Amino acid sequence: MVLVTSKGGGADEGEVVDFRGEPVDKTKTGGWLAAGLILGTELSERICVMGIAMNLVTYLVGDLHISSATSANIVTNFMGTLNLLGLLGGFLADAKLGRYLTVTIFASVTAVGVTMLTLATSMSSMRPPPCSDYRQQHHLCIEANGKQLALLYAALYTIALGGGGIKSNVSGFGSDQFDISDPKEEKAMIFFFNRFYFAISIGSLFAVIVLVYIQDNVGRGWGYGISAGTMVIAVTILLSGTPFYRFRKPKGSPLTVIWRVFLLAWKKRTYTYPSHPSLLNQFQNAKVPHTQKFRCLDKAAIPDENAGTKESMNDPWMVSTVTEVEEVKLVLKLMPIWSTCILFWTIYSQMTTFTIEQATIMDRNIGSFVVPAGTYSTFLFITILLFTSLNERFFVPVARRLTRTAQGLTSLQRIGMGLVLSMVAMAAAAIVEKERRKIAVHESKKISAFWLVPQFFFVGAGEAFVYVGQLEFFIREAPERMKSMSTGLFLSAISMGFFLSSLLVSLVDKVTKDSWLKSNLNQGKLNNFYWMLVVLAVLNFLVFLAFSMRHQYKVQNYTGGDNDGEKELENSNEMRADKKENGLIAEEKGELQFA
Repeated sequence: MVLVTSKGGGADEGEVVDFRGEPVDKTKTGGWLAAGLILGTELSERICVMGIAMNLVTYLVGDLHISSATSANIVTNFMGTLNLLGLLGGFLADAKLGRYLTVTIFASVTAVGVTMLTLATSMSSMRPPPCSDYRQQHHLCIEANGKQLALLYAALYTIALGGGGIKSNVSGFGSDQFDISDPKEEKAMIFFFNRFYFAISIGSLFAVIVLVYIQDNVGRGWGYGISAGTMVIAVTILLSGTPFYRFRKPKGSPLTVIWRVFLLAWKKRTYTYPSHPSLLNQFQNAKVPHTQKFRCLDKAAIPDENAGTKESMNDPWMVSTVTEVEEVKLVLKLMPIWSTCILFWTIYSQMTTFTIEQATIMDRNIGSFVVPAGTYSTFLFITILLFTSLNERFFVPVARRLTRTAQGLTSLQRIGMGLVLSMVAMAAAAIVEKERRKIAVHESKKISAFWLVPQFFFVGAGEAFVYVGQLEFFIREAPERMKSMSTGLFLSAISMGFFLSSLLVSLVDKVTKDSWLKSNLNQGKLNNFYWMLVVLAVLNFLVFLAFSMRHQYKVQNYTGGDNDGEKELENSNEMRADKKENGLIAEEKGELQFA
């Protein structure tokens, strides 16, 4: 029997066991069989969420007769909540439940939520009386009332709860199936992330091509019913693989550590700093070197003179360790970059709301076939797939030659390129919308909806850079013991982007007195809203440049503290990345590279 190392150098230290709680046998558990079963859950989650998000606005406006601005906010609030609840899912998994149980419970919650949505959209009593064309005759149509919206809201936020729990844990649970102390399994884990992102994209494509068509041409109930059935099957498959999984026991949530350090630093704010950092609690055993930044937090590691006993010194609620304090400092160092990533996802959210609304009043005919408005987001996901592949097969090799480094593009350079592309996307969207409205108003003609492709293309290309760059940045720069925290930071940035979109739409609607964002886009000035996002994106990019130039990449493998507490570390992140890219990332024809 070959056993898995319990602490294989991973970010999440903890004992690895099988479903009986015994040490795992590598020949019988984990690997690609277990990871493949887990991938099915993420595939189903993408089918459910994208099948809803990319076409919900057309149902809200066209069937429930809700204004475009309000409908857009319903969608972005739903997506924002889903990503924000990822923090809750991560906390529960780390603190008590473990990833397997958390994924299973929240996947079941998602299945219940999509079933509720199927009922909400199938029952005629849950909709107002039909109206021939709400966008043109909105003043003659009856809007859905609170009772009719109650089940819809309950369904959406149940799905948000379930989806958030899945998103924050499924990739980590998949990576737990590989022992990274084994070079072969570490290589397999890297390709697991390739396939993980591929599953996300394939699920999204299926949703916007197949499910959106069914929703528009067969019925919403059928479309959402298929999503519910898919999630039920995914839960069944996940449960069937229980004997084959490797389970990492929960070791406590990093959110608890962060809260505790802040609490103790505040309680000891009147304490005097020690004459030397070596007097801080467990300085000599620190796994992260002591730094002078955010020095006020060091007070959390000052031993309580009134306690005195050895038991009190070991009580984490009495005094923190230097390692814990420095880990919190590392998280705080990520916040400037985190804040500048938010606006990208605000721009991305427009692809699920106003861009889809634009498509509904444009020419969507290909011969006699009418393309559903939500299906045009196919170009978004195709572009993401294309540029994700081009990143590692073209852009990174070129960057390696230019920079003469094995990494080629750093995570911050990837993010910066994505931010630039998002500016271009909104500029293109503004130009197209102005021309579309001018032709519609003055010539009473509809231009082809394929004119929306450029904005989908640039946002998709931007996401390929930002998604990978942002996730890589948080995973590599976050403390080693806070792997789930890095995923939470990533998801929270996306969440804040959607919520910021809702805030901007509400503010613009109020300030312009409903003149920019009208349900009838021909009477509004949506292009002005897009230009506003361009200006904000430019300002945000300048702030990002300032923060990124000041950011110092984290170094790893601390070898111990000297008298000054700042002994050099053995290897930097860049060296680790070089090792992965040179020795572990194999080239596979047609394979996505998600490093």
